[in-house]
Amino acid sequence: MNGVTPDPSDPNRDGDALSRLKLAQALDRAIYAIAWERAWPNLARLLTVIGLFLVVSWAGLWLALPFLARAVGLVIFAGIAIAALFPLLRFRWPSREEALSRLDRGSGIRHRPATTLTDTLTSQDPIAKALWQAQRERTLASLKRIRAGLPRPRLALHDPWALRALVMVMLVATFFAAGDERAMRVGAAFDWNGVLAPTNVRVDAWVTPPLYTGKPPVILSAANKEAAALPASGPLAVPAGSTLIVRSSGGSLDVVVSGGLKEVAPTEATPKGTNEKHFAITADGTAHVRAPSGQPQWAFAATPDRAPTIALAKDPERQARGGLQLSYKIEDDYGVTGAEAQIGLRDGKDDSKAAARPLFQPPQFPLVLPNARTRNGVGQTVKDLSEDPYAGADVTLTLTAKDEAGNEARSEPFNMRLPERLFTNSLARALIEQRRILALDANKNSDVYAALDALMIAPELFTPDAGCYLGLRSLAAQLEAARTDDALREVVASMWAFAVTIEDDGVAGSVNAALRSAQDALKRALERGASEDEIKVLTQKLREAMAGKVRDLARRAEQNPLGPRQPFPAEVQLILDKAIELRQKTQKATAEQLEELAQQQDALRQQLQAYRKSASNRAKAGNDGANQFTRDRKCGS
Repeated sequence: MNGVTPDPSDPNRDGDALSRLKLAQALDRAIYAIAWERAWPNLARLLTVIGLFLVVSWAGLWLALPFLARAVGLVIFAGIAIAALFPLLRFRWPSREEALSRLDRGSGIRHRPATTLTDTLTSQDPIAKALWQAQRERTLASLKRIRAGLPRPRLALHDPWALRALVMVMLVATFFAAGDERAMRVGAAFDWNGVLAPTNVRVDAWVTPPLYTGKPPVILSAANKEAAALPASGPLAVPAGSTLIVRSSGGSLDVVVSGGLKEVAPTEATPKGTNEKHFAITADGTAHVRAPSGQPQWAFAATPDRAPTIALAKDPERQARGGLQLSYKIEDDYGVTGAEAQIGLRDGKDDSKAAARPLFQPPQFPLVLPNARTRNGVGQTVKDLSEDPYAGADVTLTLTAKDEAGNEARSEPFNMRLPERLFTNSLARALIEQRRILALDANKNSDVYAALDALMIAPELFTPDAGCYLGLRSLAAQLEAARTDDALREVVASMWAFAVTIEDDGVAGSVNAALRSAQDALKRALERGASEDEIKVLTQKLREAMAGKVRDLARRAEQNPLGPRQPFPAEVQLILDKAIELRQKTQKATAEQLEELAQQQDALRQQLQAYRKSASNRAKAGNDGANQFTRDRKCGS
């Protein structure tokens, strides 16, 4: 017996060739199992060291260490890895006899059955062959399965504290914690640029606050390097949104930031021969220049930009001509850049009603700031909303203010009735009320049509003037034909124009319109900062419009109910004298005085109308001048 395994492909093999093949395969498995048991403990040590290196890298330790410490740490890990690999140098591949012994132990049968089956007979003696064949058949009959068994490296003997399991848990945790920075953090261990940094490299750093803060840059260079390195100095307070700029005059530049510091692209080209990095400071954080080495670590405390505050300084006031005057107080740490008044309909208390469908958006208009960037001040804005469809409605007023950082503040809602133009004519007042109802809810167009139809009842008593009656019929027909929101808006505009015509007796309406147009043109020019020549032209036009208004007031005063031949009563004479005085002032008035003069002229107009009604009532009671009153009766007067 020479112990040589026969070739399974040999055509001269005897009947147990299949058993020999299975035995050969089991022998190979046994060899590999023994080799794994010998190599795995040493490989496990090496993999544990590699896993610990990845844990340290993914945890970001290399990013926090200087370059020299990185080099030392990497050398330490390399030494541990070499020590873990050293036992592998004594690794010996398992021999055939060791594999057969493993198979003998795995079969569970005495007298080494696997070794016996691999033996061969070299003698040609017939008796010896017969004995050899009988022995093999008996061994094959007793051997059910030849197995090498699973490898048993017995790691517990080499690692009784199960440190490999702890490293595995930390490896999984840091893998997810590192996120997309895994490769960068591992590569940081091999970045030693600062170890041999040249001595003539200069590093400059400064913080540039946002322009709207008006604060100067803060220098962080070598001049305050010692102060920045002291923990007692505390973080440097800078406005949120500031930009940290680090510039190096040579060599590579490596800056590590944490917290609320994020690298951004430079807005301008860097000077030739320098390296520069920009970081936006949005929250508290730190910055450390690691290359070139020897730079301090700066800590920053980002001061957030507070939202502005705005509130009414006093309740809104109604002006003589129906304008709305708002007084408000504004505060902000760096200054408000814009403010606006927003008006909305007051919510109704009856939820059972269908939702309203307004034809117009609620008015909103910008507020005048005390100065370009108001940090603390009281502003005042006068806005004429007398012609707005929302005039006279119950609304909620809210003031808003914004700063340059985008922060917005809102005042407490204020419930009020929006000022409106005062109409003394009863029919004009009725038209304006129906106009407001239609403008604020298009679903009530049928109700408005019914109201217009009611105003045309008994025209010989209520609307004896044919023009008024025809105007009402035209409005009713226009409303009945309206099928779209745009058509309804045209009805609203027609109702306003008709009401103003009735109130101002036609001629005065054109005079008032010209005056308002001239005033609005001058006001817009002053707000946009027009040139001095344009201001002079618009001021002259306003003076001419004011003069026309005064002439119209004088004309209407002369048409008193007592007849032109009778002398003026004392109160009318006083009104005319005042009109003449205002006309003289208008010729020399400045742009600031024109608004006040216009208000005084409106007051004169109201006095004339009041006197005219009083005189008319007295004439009716005494049956004096009946023919004159018949000629002067107007729509709804």
